[in-house]
Amino acid sequence: MKKKKKGKSKKHSSSTSIFQEPILETLRKSPNRALNYKQIAKKLEVNDKQERNQLAQTLNQMKGEGLLREVERGKYQLKHQPAPKLVGKIDITSTGTAFVKVDGFEQDIRISPRKVRQALPGDTVKVHIYANHKGNRVEGEVVQVLERARETFVGKLTINTKSKVAFMVPDNRNMPVDFFIPMGEMLRAKDGDKVIVKMIDWPERAHNPIGHVISVLGRPGDMETEMHSILAEFDFPMHFPENVEQEAEDIPETISAEEIAARRDFRDVTTFTIDPDDAKDFDDALSVRKLKNGNWEVGVHIADVSHYVQPDTFLDDEAVSRATSVYLVDRVVPMLPEKLSNKVCSLRPNEEKLVFSAVFEMDDKAQVISEWFGRCIINSNHRFTYDEAQQIIEGGNDPLKDEVLTLHGLAQQLRAERFKHGAIGFEKEEVKFRLDDKGNPIEVYLKEYKDSNKLIEEFMLLANKHVATFIGKPKQGQPKTFVYRVHDDPSQEKLETLVEIAGQLGYKVQLGPRRILTESLNKLLADIKGKGEENMLSTLAIRCMAKAEYSTDNIGHFGLGFDYYTHFTSPIRRYPDVMVHRLLQRYLDGGKSAFKKDYDDLCLHSSEMEKNAANAERASTKYMQAKYLQDKIGEEFVGLVSGVTEWGIFVEIKENKCEGLIRMKDLPDDFYDFDEDSMSVVGATTGNSFTLGDAVIVKVLDVSLEKRQIDLLVTGWPDED
Repeated sequence: MKKKKKGKSKKHSSSTSIFQEPILETLRKSPNRALNYKQIAKKLEVNDKQERNQLAQTLNQMKGEGLLREVERGKYQLKHQPAPKLVGKIDITSTGTAFVKVDGFEQDIRISPRKVRQALPGDTVKVHIYANHKGNRVEGEVVQVLERARETFVGKLTINTKSKVAFMVPDNRNMPVDFFIPMGEMLRAKDGDKVIVKMIDWPERAHNPIGHVISVLGRPGDMETEMHSILAEFDFPMHFPENVEQEAEDIPETISAEEIAARRDFRDVTTFTIDPDDAKDFDDALSVRKLKNGNWEVGVHIADVSHYVQPDTFLDDEAVSRATSVYLVDRVVPMLPEKLSNKVCSLRPNEEKLVFSAVFEMDDKAQVISEWFGRCIINSNHRFTYDEAQQIIEGGNDPLKDEVLTLHGLAQQLRAERFKHGAIGFEKEEVKFRLDDKGNPIEVYLKEYKDSNKLIEEFMLLANKHVATFIGKPKQGQPKTFVYRVHDDPSQEKLETLVEIAGQLGYKVQLGPRRILTESLNKLLADIKGKGEENMLSTLAIRCMAKAEYSTDNIGHFGLGFDYYTHFTSPIRRYPDVMVHRLLQRYLDGGKSAFKKDYDDLCLHSSEMEKNAANAERASTKYMQAKYLQDKIGEEFVGLVSGVTEWGIFVEIKENKCEGLIRMKDLPDDFYDFDEDSMSVVGATTGNSFTLGDAVIVKVLDVSLEKRQIDLLVTGWPDED
């Protein structure tokens, strides 16, 4: 009997010790929250009744040992534990307050301006956290900068010739400091020039980092200067290194007989491309022919970049670094040199081209009967613009009319099926500029999204989905490392805000499983089409959505309603597509799973560079909007409130889609406060409010090309009719 008692005691002690460290780790991640045993059990995924009892006993024992304190009955916090030092990336706001995101940590850690130390936006830092007794917000301070996000910075040089002191004021408004530039380190830059500066030192007790000018971009406001500034600000080079250009030039444009023999031959199958008017890099082509059994063979042919760009080359290293092409308003900054992007890889008409293809047998109802993936050779019969293909769809004649209409019919059915299974119909307006021969904007218009665009979209989605499913769907053996395009479920908190605001306007949004939610969102988007509240509610719906990104961990794509999705179709302009081609060929050849960590790092980098590209493109649009309105100061326009913040409201002008800011102090007849819950600013005395989607009349007050900023004033409200 004694032995049994001793055995039981030992078993109980062992179970207790198993839970102790996970409990400590869980409470460290929520240092300002008291948790009960049920909450801790949920976080630790402890569901068994016996284990829950052991967990409760462990909590009580740890309290007795002084490891935990019971702040109220049954709720525990850490006691006398040294504050952990955590590592994460720092994001600094324009006010100087910073937030550090740590993997696995429930909240971003707030850092007050005076505790940011020498950290700059995007740096990887070590932070010390401590309790904020005023609330639940986790606060801390930077104790060490582990890795700089960047070493070059863009801004305006200010030289005081009398005191022989120079500083560079960064363009990035979130940079907390200016750079001190020694007089001998200015590379002949003049006072007021836009420059690129490299940080060379930041002495421990110095307020400002020290830098030297490595490039003079030109005078602020000038178009070339500002476009180059945007590229530099978001870490995109303006030119390719000489060794990269040379490697590209050495690639032969002819295709060997051996290479042709090793590929499936589609040169005699009707094939064509459909692209924008001004496109030069043609990533994708479609082929179509009727099979003897009455079904259709549709080939989605993608430029075989991975044939030409091999690992461990200068070309590949540069493509990895850039990760994506950048599409500014007046220029394209390609991921690959022109020899590849516009010539060798581009699927130009009447030229033999190497492709990586997804070939589908489909019936008349667009059901996929079979699929095949592999390397092919094509010779495109024709290059259509979207407008030309649209004319055929609307009844125009063309030698390839039957083929275009066949694909259009199949695409319509694919689209209907996709929405039936949970895709969301966000159709974002894209602002485009018509430029004169000097690159100045003379007209602003919205890019129309027509059936010809949808035709291409549906077949690209089909290929991306089937490639991802082919690799990712569980089969025998372990899953293989792959690059997915993932889109997480929307924010529940933001959805609840949307439900509340939509309800106030008479619309119902039903939360629940994905199918119910997506149907409800699609109904909302259809119901508000063309109505005054469309802008506000569609903006709120988009803001509920997570950001799509690249990952080796597949969680599906919420917005498209796909369980498996990747990017296979644009390797000329996206590096993840190059990775997908390489991995797909590896597995088609029977190769083993690739090393996951390598692809994790590449996915993270590609996602970050994609965000940088989007921000650069947005910055170039804002510059062009400012340039378009610079000779319209004093003119009045009707606009819609497009954004609401604590410092003012943004208004998008209906006529030209230019967006400007009305500062809080310039709002009429009252002092206004920001109400985040209702996404509005409200007058303290009058109760008047400005809410997302409200129509107002505004006057252009001022324009700054250098800041890419438009200042507006409210002058009235348009008539209700």
